[in-house]
Amino acid sequence: MHNPNYDHEHLRPKSWSHLPLDLLISVFERLSFANYQRAKSVCSSWYSASRHSVPKNQIPWLILFPEEEDDNNNNNNNNNNKEKNFSCTLFNPEEKHKLYKTQDLGVEFAKSVCIATYGSWLLMRDPRLYPLYYMYIVNLFTHERIDLPPVDLLWKDYEICVASHKRTWYRGISIRSPVFWIDEKTKDYLVVWGFRDWCVVYFKKGDTSWNQIPQTSDCFHMVYKDHKLYFLSYIKGIFKIFDFSRETLQQTFQSCVRVELFRLGRQLRLPSNSWRIRATQLVVTVTGNVLKVETWYRGRDRSLSFRVFKVYSSGGFIKKPEQIYSLGDEFMLLDQGITVLANNTDGFIRNSIYFSTSHGQNTNDIFIFNLETQETERLLHTLFDSSSIQFSRVQWFLPSFIHT
Repeated sequence: MHNPNYDHEHLRPKSWSHLPLDLLISVFERLSFANYQRAKSVCSSWYSASRHSVPKNQIPWLILFPEEEDDNNNNNNNNNNKEKNFSCTLFNPEEKHKLYKTQDLGVEFAKSVCIATYGSWLLMRDPRLYPLYYMYIVNLFTHERIDLPPVDLLWKDYEICVASHKRTWYRGISIRSPVFWIDEKTKDYLVVWGFRDWCVVYFKKGDTSWNQIPQTSDCFHMVYKDHKLYFLSYIKGIFKIFDFSRETLQQTFQSCVRVELFRLGRQLRLPSNSWRIRATQLVVTVTGNVLKVETWYRGRDRSLSFRVFKVYSSGGFIKKPEQIYSLGDEFMLLDQGITVLANNTDGFIRNSIYFSTSHGQNTNDIFIFNLETQETERLLHTLFDSSSIQFSRVQWFLPSFIHT
């Protein structure tokens, strides 16, 4: 049968738009995020092929948030705010010395604080309604937004709990270790965070109010991955795993994990050349193992070091945490609580920990700690020239691929 789209003499398509679908899919699955977005815009057939594929080469990007505005200055310069562009700066490590700007995200976004990321979605907290706060989810590229319900109703239960235990009642909401997940196609979502030391609450699409997870007081750190919530308390070091993949929330695992707390008053008496623990976090690996990561600090030269322990194995129970000295071909995004496979071409260093540390109330910087050499390097200034960019905070995120 004659096909006008092909040159039978040379057995090849007459144009790039007529390449076979299976070949296009194979190409799309090998592209970086930026090249994927460019390629799907070539023509209708390439766009159609992109909808049948998801690139395997997903690597973290950096997001630089716009500087926060001073409320006092805003009162005198409202007109200037209307003209100012509140956009974020994005950096893709595969494209050295090249930065991207998002569209204007508005004054409300600039005044909000990003407290968690999932794919290209950000969980934002607007502190202007203190002590209640206000939270919403927004997509960095499409500007899709999901407003979360207020937390006023939680106060009543919290007050009853505090009164019954004769504890001190605090004003304001302390949001501990917030995590969330969202499905790009269905827009199903789940948001989880610790309400002070009282309990962990969650809200998913279709709910009418925040729900409490039983027996989750003293929330210390949480990670959410593959429909599982990994929870760690700080009083008794209770480690639990909750399964959100079913209609009814179920706890599937519990054990004890030792948590060393940073007691400022006592540890300040230690010599300046002594190492003391600064933080403890959970990290879930690519294969589903759970690690406990301890951050150690030395005051004399402000050095940081890390100790990593395996506390849970996806293949079976671990009776006693075991210290590990290598992540193999993976690197760790400590702030996100996950590991990612390293690719020889993406610039990320295997067996390393990528993390941020704060310089002040709303500023931070990016560092890398090499587990093999035990050396720390400040990373941001080596990636690109950030001196000409005004930003308040910077953090890693894993961009998700959206079919629009």
